[in-house]
Amino acid sequence: MRLISLACVAVTGLMSATALGQDSPFALARQVTGSVTIDPSFSPDGARMVYITAVAGVQQLFIAKPDGSDAKQVTHDAFDHEDPAWSPDGKAIAFVSYADGGQVISVMAFDGSGVKALTSKEVHAIHPNWMPDGRSLLYCTTDDLDPPRKNAADIFRIEIASKQVTKLTTAGINTYPRPSPDGRRIAFRKIIDEVNSEVFVMDADGSNAQNLTNDPAYDGWPAWSPDGTKIAFASNRRGNHRIYVMDADGKNVLPIVHDEGRATAPTWTPDGSSVYFPICARKDGVAGCEIFSAKFLSGQDAKLVQ
Repeated sequence: MRLISLACVAVTGLMSATALGQDSPFALARQVTGSVTIDPSFSPDGARMVYITAVAGVQQLFIAKPDGSDAKQVTHDAFDHEDPAWSPDGKAIAFVSYADGGQVISVMAFDGSGVKALTSKEVHAIHPNWMPDGRSLLYCTTDDLDPPRKNAADIFRIEIASKQVTKLTTAGINTYPRPSPDGRRIAFRKIIDEVNSEVFVMDADGSNAQNLTNDPAYDGWPAWSPDGTKIAFASNRRGNHRIYVMDADGKNVLPIVHDEGRATAPTWTPDGSSVYFPICARKDGVAGCEIFSAKFLSGQDAKLVQ
């Protein structure tokens, strides 16, 4: 009896799983596993990206070229690593470490060496992002201490050298801070209620907060374009979460076209030509997430690269 050899291959980066077949199939195959590959962040020169891939159920950090090739695993611990962010000078990566059951903002060299914790595990800190001068990081406290209920969360800035912390928000559920390229403003997500969150922007000291999206949908995950004129974000205003791009003042909102699935957490390539983001979807009862990119064409929606 001939046996069918079936494999699911996850190519880390931009391609989804693909199945192997034979010339004369006598059975139908269905997907039974799904990889989790999410949250890319680019080196300043755009030559590499750091991202998360689940390995044996643990979220590890990998570095690869923008097309997903030449992937190398840089963390190997038995705990999760989340929210990687490449430093402006290209030498370090900030991330969230789940060591000892905490959520700790940490930094390391881009090869995975020299890990240094900046916050204590009692803080439950997430979503680190570098200020443009590379001397401090933005982060927020988690809003998921008792899911699905949301709890209050605030945004902070921490100095790398001294670990001095400055609180930038004081009330509500404020998460996912991203500084503008000039460091003068901070975009962030503010959760209004169970079905509504908005993209806000405030001055770097936490003052003058303004709602940019003003939509009853669930908007969030903002990311500034490298020239500071655009903000990409995710929203479910048309059903599934998808990626949108708007002017930095909230005007001229345009969708990025993509297939079915939940798209969140966009990030721009350093040259501003493309946006990368994960799409999570369920196929044949199996859930998985992969990284996609969308390249902008003049006068049109960005087109998905699969």
